[in-house]
Amino acid sequence: MAYDFIYLASQSPRRRQLLEQLGVRHELLLADHDEDAESLEAEIAGELPLAYVERVTRAKLHAAQKRRKRRGLATAPILCSDTTVAIGRRILGKPADADDARNTLSLLSGRTHRVITAVALAWGRRSDLLVNVSRVHFAPLTDADIARYIDGGEPFGKAGAYAIQSAAGAWISRIEGSYSGIMGLPLYETAQLMRQANVRF
Repeated sequence: MAYDFIYLASQSPRRRQLLEQLGVRHELLLADHDEDAESLEAEIAGELPLAYVERVTRAKLHAAQKRRKRRGLATAPILCSDTTVAIGRRILGKPADADDARNTLSLLSGRTHRVITAVALAWGRRSDLLVNVSRVHFAPLTDADIARYIDGGEPFGKAGAYAIQSAAGAWISRIEGSYSGIMGLPLYETAQLMRQANVRF
């Protein structure tokens, strides 16, 4: 069976833009008001970053499958993704406040970190998950650099307290891996899943 569109279970405008870049037609399948979507991203003590990203992505996919069924929506593949930033075993999630953002950006300053993005697709009775791991090197940041970025509101809602497509791009001296994966949806892996599911794009 071939599909003309997919459901995207993500609020991220960047993921929508990246799907549009691939030419994938999609409809949003967002959480209901009574769903605690944020709780799916809660960390488990001692969990490694890769295991965390895979678990959270699968949990998001399972919740989205139940949501589609509950709403009686047409059958189509469902795409979910999750991104985290890590230094060693440490997960650097979305900052809780300005102080948290400042601490995270200070930790990234002058260092190389990993951006791990998992993407999962469910179709028919099947599902698959692929992971992209990229390395990003930040130049040393001054306190003023960090303060300006926080004042602009950019760190909030973003893993690692930054977005590569924002002003933080000026701090990145090199990347090894996938630019789109660092943005939140690795296009190579996403295209592989689309082909597996026979999605037209």
